[in-house]
Amino acid sequence: MQTRSKIFDDIAKITGGAISTLSGLKLEIESLVRQQIEKILIDTDMVSREEFKVVKAMAVKARNQQDVLEERIQKLEKNIKKKSSRKTKLDNKALPKNKKKK
Repeated sequence: MQTRSKIFDDIAKITGGAISTLSGLKLEIESLVRQQIEKILIDTDMVSREEFKVVKAMAVKARNQQDVLEERIQKLEKNIKKKSSRKTKLDNKALPKNKKKK
């Protein structure tokens, strides 16, 4: 009985060591695969997620600024038209009746 127990203990130790080795091997393979994928992405000029998010945020900010500037331009154009029409009315009033513009 004693020898059987020792054999089982030895098998358990060997199995535990093999599992530990395979676990370490798995981590090493995953690390190598990840490095190769990163290398391929860098070589193909792919951008990282962080770079993409930064550029996306810049585009959103630029679009918002463009909307604000478009509204401002529209307001300024309305003001110019109002001033222009007032000036035309004042000019017409200032001219003698027989010399009014047509």
